[in-house]
Amino acid sequence: MSDKNLKQEASKIKVDDTLQACPIDFSQSSVANPRAHKKQKEYQNGKIKSNFNQREKYAAYQGPEFKKKFTDGTLPVEKDRYRLVWSRHCPWANRIAIAIDLLGLNDVISKGVVDPLRPAGVVGDWFFTLDKDNVDPVLKIHSLGEAYRKADPDYQKRATVPALVDIKTGKVVNNDYNELVKEFSLAWKDYIAPDAPDLYPAAIREDIDNLSNIILMEINYAVNEAGHGRSQADYQKWYDIIFNRLDWLEERLSKQRYLLGDKLTLVDINLYVTLARFDLVFYQKYYVNKKRLVDYPNLWNYAKDLYSIPAFGKNTNFTSMRQRFYEIDHTPQADLPRIIPIGPDDSIWEEPNDRAEKFGK
Repeated sequence: MSDKNLKQEASKIKVDDTLQACPIDFSQSSVANPRAHKKQKEYQNGKIKSNFNQREKYAAYQGPEFKKKFTDGTLPVEKDRYRLVWSRHCPWANRIAIAIDLLGLNDVISKGVVDPLRPAGVVGDWFFTLDKDNVDPVLKIHSLGEAYRKADPDYQKRATVPALVDIKTGKVVNNDYNELVKEFSLAWKDYIAPDAPDLYPAAIREDIDNLSNIILMEINYAVNEAGHGRSQADYQKWYDIIFNRLDWLEERLSKQRYLLGDKLTLVDINLYVTLARFDLVFYQKYYVNKKRLVDYPNLWNYAKDLYSIPAFGKNTNFTSMRQRFYEIDHTPQADLPRIIPIGPDDSIWEEPNDRAEKFGK
């Protein structure tokens, strides 16, 4: 039976899966985007020319456009057929990387990592400059955009992470960060580890969907909207939405170990990826600064509890977050001076949490 209170709470939310382009490149606030209202020097990065000054091409809201499914039989469930391309800085991509490891699918679905630092002045694509010869070793491409254009030769929008790529064809087949975890949980059961959690159990799917929608719009989405800084009133609106919801979540987590009881579900992944970036990025960079995560006893201990699980902790990379959100790209310091914060102290995530003591193993 579904939670009536949760259903009522979710009914107040208008769900929209289209996202504004990243505030780091497109915010009107010079705090979130140090290049706001400025023309940048042009760079030639090998064959890649900077395009920041023409960035309006990529500024529109954009939702996932590649949504082929395993659950309806469109995509074959096949070992070693797919590669997840993600960036360690990105909360949307982080969801899928965590889920693959948590389900034990990392032996059948490979992962490729793009550089959080693009070439100087480049927006709209991600590059494999962390790999030897700047080429993904499996897909044999230099940029994620190549896989998008293999799927659609006319594709001109942002190449976004996460992106699930069919290794046989080299095409992006799914970039839907809201649905991929469900797809893996439901269609890949033959490959899921026996001891893996059921991230989308049938008995509470309606509750998972309702709470996921609340977190999507009032936490995950809202921090980005606050960071866009279109006006004081717009910032204030999102600021209030975020902290009202965090207070609500703090109360909810005072009564149970996870968001929907004593079992981990996909909605915990969805909340975690924003919490992991909250004090380092959103509190400092987007002025979402009424409270830090560490000021919420239940939320903070809950986040540390999740971090202690290898699938969460090993896929949480604070260095990449600092690079993308503060260093931004490979633009020389002389042309774009910026300071990368040393704090907060990342080691506090390794400190003990009280969740097992309060609610049992």
